[in-house]
This record gives sequence, C-alpha cells and structure tokens, in this order.
Amino acid sequence: MGVVGGVLPATAAESTVGESARHADDARLRAVLHRLTTVDGVPGALAEVWDRHRSVLTSGVADVESRAPVHRDSRFRIGSMTKTFTATMMLQLVGERRVDLDAPVERYLPGVVHGHGNDGRKITVRQMLQHTSGLPDFLAYLKPQDVVQDPMAHHDPRDLVKLALAHPPTFKPGTGWKYSNTGYLLAGMIIEKVTGCSYGEELQRRIVEPLQLRGTSFPGDDPAIPGPHARGYAQPAPDAPLLDITAINPTVGGTAGGIISSGTDVNRFMGALLGGKLLPPARLKEMMTTRPTGSSDGRAYGLGLESKPLPGGGLYWGHTGDFLGYETAAGATLDGRRATVMVNLGPGSSDAQSDDIQTAIETALS
Repeated sequence: MGVVGGVLPATAAESTVGESARHADDARLRAVLHRLTTVDGVPGALAEVWDRHRSVLTSGVADVESRAPVHRDSRFRIGSMTKTFTATMMLQLVGERRVDLDAPVERYLPGVVHGHGNDGRKITVRQMLQHTSGLPDFLAYLKPQDVVQDPMAHHDPRDLVKLALAHPPTFKPGTGWKYSNTGYLLAGMIIEKVTGCSYGEELQRRIVEPLQLRGTSFPGDDPAIPGPHARGYAQPAPDAPLLDITAINPTVGGTAGGIISSGTDVNRFMGALLGGKLLPPARLKEMMTTRPTGSSDGRAYGLGLESKPLPGGGLYWGHTGDFLGYETAAGATLDGRRATVMVNLGPGSSDAQSDDIQTAIETALS
C-alpha cells in the first residue's frame, strides 16, 4: 500500500515534472522581462512562447500615462522582421518561376539601380536578400530624428532608394556582407512588378489568409495600429523624457520594415515557414543557406532569415526588428519551439535593451 500510495502513475508523474519545468522556464523569462522594464528603462514588454503550450508573459505598462498593463494579444510594428515575410514571398515567386534568384535586379527593375557606382546589372536578387549586394542603406541617410520631426510624412520607396543610391556602394557585389534596408525596398518593388499587385495584396493572399493571421497587416500610409496595442515610445537621449511615437506613417519602413503583427501571428508564421508549409524543401534550403555576418555571437544570415547559436547548443532561426516606438525579435527551432518578444521603446536608451531582448528569446528557446 505504501508503494501504491507513494508513486504517481507514469503519465501523472511526467505531467507534474513537465509543469514544474514550464513554471521554472516562465520564472527565468519573467526575470528577464522584469529587467527590461526596470533596469533597462522600457515601459512595457511582452514575450509569447510556443512549445507544447502557448505561454504569454508581460511586464510593465502599455501606456506611461494611464499605466494600463500590456495586453496579452498586443499588436505592434515588427520592423525588420518584415524582411522574413518579404523574402518568403520572393522565394514563392522563385518556385513559380517568375523570379530567378541569380538574375540581375536590372531584369525586373530596369534603370532603377544606377549611379555613383551602383549597378543593377551586377547585383542579383539573391545578393539583395542576403545583404551581400553592397547597396548603401537608405537609413544611413535618413535619421530617426528626421522622421520624428514629421512623423506623418509619406515616403515613396523609389525616393528612399534614390536617397541611398546617391552614395557609392559599400563593396563590390558578392564580396562582403553589410545590412541594407535598401535591398528589401527593391525586393518589394520586384514583387509588385512581377505580380501586378500591391505588396499588401500579395502578403494577404500568400501568407495572412492561408495561415489565418488575424493581427497581421501591411498598413500603407495608415498611421494607426488596429486592435489592442501598447503605445510606442522613443527616447531621443539617455536622460530625455519618453516621446510617444505610436502614430507614424509606416511607409518609412515599407517592405523592409512596415508590417504590423502580434506575438501569436509571428510565432504561427515562423512555425509554418520552418515546417515547410510556405515553401517547398528546395526553396526553404535556399533561404536557410547562410553566410557569416562577422558578428562575434556567431550569427549568420540566409535570405531574410538569420541563424544564431543557442547558449546550450544548437541553433535557432529568426530575425530582429526595430521601428520607431518598438523593438522586437523572433526565434524558432526546427523542433517546433517558437518565441517572440516585443518592447515598446525604440530607439532605446542603451545597448542593454537589445541584449536583454536577445536573452529573452534565448531563454525561451533553450
């Protein structure tokens, strides 16, 4: 009777151990989020983790005036995580034989990439998606302070490309690696040219509707974030007061950084992408063929998708994102674990904010 009374059935014992481990994981992640909203000075933070269970943790506030807590289903500007969506759509077009990864950009956008040593005849679509094109980054010449002064201004992608191409390339195409948002504006232009539809329409048809992403949109000129969301703040200087920059014309990010989404939707998208539901194996392999970025943390870049070592071994795949008002990151492992983190401060006041966002992702996935 002592043995029978003292031993749980195997399934119950496994369940108890699993629950205990999950609570310990949540506690570690909650500590990182707390550090973000205290030591790092972020108003609010959210982490959504998918393993066998969906877990949503929040810390801090969505609004520094009302002190309202961060909503579990918050939507936010995902910044450069948009690039993973853009690259996925481009690779779908490659699979449909409407785009060739190794064709020059000039084939699809004749006369667009030229001047000051930039030449669309010598830059391939693949190089654009992998940041090996040498194209100057338009954001090097459009400072956040300039955008904040006129947040409702419309930014045409061709004008932003021209801004970048008024400067020489950073290296000869294919000979180096340097992050360039310009390439992803051009990628969006190629998607529209090849399909005859807007980027937003293609995003809806190819990704949002098949995956039933209820919180994901490409807002165009609309400065509002639909649905529940944390207000977005910028901090112009370390000791400056927070500036509410929630309402902003997202064309400044465009097809390189303008998508709005949620933790639920990003995790579903990453799971579908790595699970082969959006691309056939050959196209997904192209996307996951990486080259080193030169970063000391071992990260490498594929086509709109980045790999990074986990502290305990193995790799995870994902992307980070910055947009005025928000900083984000998403990661997923091939065995199905996924995590998305959002804070409602960008640019932040210190590098510690970005480091702790990465720590949160790695804590959730390890």
